[in-house]
Amino acid sequence: MTTLLHIDSSVFPGEASSSRSVAAAFRKAWEEQHPEGAVIYRDVAADPVPHITAAAWSAGYATPSEHSPEQSAAFAARLELIEELEQADAVLIGAPMYNYSIPSTLKAWLDNVLLVGRTAGENPSAQGTPVVVVASRGGSYAPGTPREGYEFVQNYLEAVLKNTLGLALDFIVPELTMAPRNPAMSGLLPLYEASRKRAFEHASAKAKELAERLAA
Repeated sequence: MTTLLHIDSSVFPGEASSSRSVAAAFRKAWEEQHPEGAVIYRDVAADPVPHITAAAWSAGYATPSEHSPEQSAAFAARLELIEELEQADAVLIGAPMYNYSIPSTLKAWLDNVLLVGRTAGENPSAQGTPVVVVASRGGSYAPGTPREGYEFVQNYLEAVLKNTLGLALDFIVPELTMAPRNPAMSGLLPLYEASRKRAFEHASAKAKELAERLAA
């Protein structure tokens, strides 16, 4: 039985969120391929994980027998998130761009699961696990665009997910998502619609491809 870890972080619900909508298309295609599989779902916008604390951080570098009661409680919550990542056969993350970066709630999840000597370091415990990130954004920050230098979502997540946690990373990027709502962007509507179509197609195709690969 395969397990998908699905994390949403958009503050907007349902179809009001591009990252949630595209991630939902991925999950639907995944579940069609794995009707007997399991999905671990976390909506860190609706139900935030704790931000990293001194107790949770320091507990990661001490043996359990040395933990204070505060450290034990904090590390137990952190360990639950780490174990969810480790047991997943694939990971799906909705990561909208807010103020040029990821939501703080998603950053909190990353801070909890990144533990040097276990999930990070010489032999990361989830190394090689495929992770698909739906990195939606209201404008375009692609190479060659005026705001290329403001792109801190893909760059950051590549550093953490790929280079630090050792995951096999793939991005799906629905862009110009503010075009239907911002009259000043009305001329970009065709580009938005094309980007949205590609994102849904990529999500479905990637889910099926991963499902087939894991079943082989």
